[in-house]
Amino acid sequence: MRRTHLLWTIAAAGLAVDQITKAIAAVAVEGHEPRDVLGGAVTFVAFRNSGAAGSFAPRATLAFTLVAIVVLFLIARVSRSIRSTGWAIGLGLIFAGAGGNLTDRIFRTPGFGRGAVLDFIQIGDSGIFNLADQCVTAGAAVVLIQTFRGVPMRAAVTGGIGSRALER
Repeated sequence: MRRTHLLWTIAAAGLAVDQITKAIAAVAVEGHEPRDVLGGAVTFVAFRNSGAAGSFAPRATLAFTLVAIVVLFLIARVSRSIRSTGWAIGLGLIFAGAGGNLTDRIFRTPGFGRGAVLDFIQIGDSGIFNLADQCVTAGAAVVLIQTFRGVPMRAAVTGGIGSRALER
């Protein structure tokens, strides 16, 4: 139960921080000239992204909306059986990021399920992103590390029905 709580705490905190920073960016960045900070290493510039990372498939907004819903559903479904702290962190971050960008797609213009995600952070000459994107990226990295280390997401079934051995 402790790891389930960790997953949902990370998901809620990440989603909240993402939405708060997007609300601030919508007022302070969108419609304004780009603002360089940290000696020009970081630029705040608003960009409405109807596609995926790097504006990939800008006309597939509805498809990305549906994918996000499926991802959130699958994470919610496995959340109670998570037995690894690493998996709880990774899936919590992915949930936060997918949920943050899904919120944009649902509630931002041009309309329900077709809204554009607000991206507003650029580092150097990189693409423009938001904190939800970084949650997904960090969560995916943690999940990959857990996978390569051979850490199971759920308790392994051993010895028959109902018998579970907890991960070390």
